[in-house]
Amino acid sequence: MAGRNFLLVPGPTNTPDRILRAMHVAMEDHRSSDFPSLATPVLEDLKKIFKTTKGQAYIFPSSGTGAWEASLSNTLSPGDRVLAARFGQFSYLWIDMAQRLGLKVDILETEWGEGAPIERLHEALAADRAHEIKAVLFTHNETATGVTSDVGGMRKALDDARHPALLMVDGVSSIGSIDFRMDEWGVDCAVTGSQKGLMLPAGLGIVAVSPKAAALYESAKLPRCYFDFADMRKANATGYFPYTPALSLLYGLRESLAMIFEEGLENIFARHHRLAEGARAAVKGWGLQLCAKEPRWYSDTVSAVMVPAGVNAAEVIDIAYRRYNLALGAGLARMSGKLFRIGHLGDLNELMLLGGLAGAEMAMRDAGIKVTPGSGVAAAEESWRGTAKPLPKRDLPPRAPDAQPAAPAAKEKATAGAAR
Repeated sequence: MAGRNFLLVPGPTNTPDRILRAMHVAMEDHRSSDFPSLATPVLEDLKKIFKTTKGQAYIFPSSGTGAWEASLSNTLSPGDRVLAARFGQFSYLWIDMAQRLGLKVDILETEWGEGAPIERLHEALAADRAHEIKAVLFTHNETATGVTSDVGGMRKALDDARHPALLMVDGVSSIGSIDFRMDEWGVDCAVTGSQKGLMLPAGLGIVAVSPKAAALYESAKLPRCYFDFADMRKANATGYFPYTPALSLLYGLRESLAMIFEEGLENIFARHHRLAEGARAAVKGWGLQLCAKEPRWYSDTVSAVMVPAGVNAAEVIDIAYRRYNLALGAGLARMSGKLFRIGHLGDLNELMLLGGLAGAEMAMRDAGIKVTPGSGVAAAEESWRGTAKPLPKRDLPPRAPDAQPAAPAAKEKATAGAAR
């Protein structure tokens, strides 16, 4: 098929050419004396993405799910109580993992489309006077519903309750795209994956660990082997890994971090917010609603768009893919068929997102949804036109000096004759 596939799912995201080129490397010995020159700076630079100077980052060859498991198994013991709100598919899955690992989960059921219920979480912590709750599992950005919750508010709830529970945060679809402050918010385990804001293929599960969480390693009794912090810490201290690392992805991660630092984290957060505002304007222009029920919960990385009753969102998604080469995210679990998701994170700009919005418009019309042609695209355009800033001027290489004028023809002939 001619042209490019428009990838607008909320992960995996578009991988820039720079990163693809960086990953195109020959395999090498990951035990060589040169290898630490790759691994050590990457591990140190990762801490800047989490905004931590106190924590330690670990990279596992896995998805973000592996980093979930690492955060639990290295800090908790069988039968420990943890507290979590369930308000989307990914908060559901983390709870399910905790239960399958042998933890007791106090679940606060919350309507999908709402954020984490900070007040109810605070009440549960305040009522736990014996401090039996050992950790709070907190989903920063619920990718299934396009909802972002207040991590800083959760830290305040813990502090107000004077509760010592660990604060564990799933930041898979937020870290590197939405403001995240590990040290300031007192986060003890922060989890992300390579395929979202870091703009890489899936394959790296990353967790940043506070000194408080690290200190619980010796007392934690949940089984662990592959995801053992101690093995990682010992090997990482010398610039190595306890088993074969995902070498190509590490080279890609190094380039990803370079790109992030070049743009600047705060600029990246602002870009994501601006793009999201345009996407939200498009949804309003279509006359549709987001799954997120209030603006305070709107996500800057994914918009979950509710379709009208009687329409199957899966049909919209299939038409977009089959007819227009556009990948949209599906509704998950109880939201299956009720919504489609537009991912607007990672390596993305206005025109790329406009292409996706235009494709979504066509697919919705083809599926029978009464959307005015161009309504969403026009609304997004106006949103961005009003906030556009000129691109910085590029530093071009110095111009090469002009070539010396050619010798007159007569002189050339004379020279040629003499040479003979």
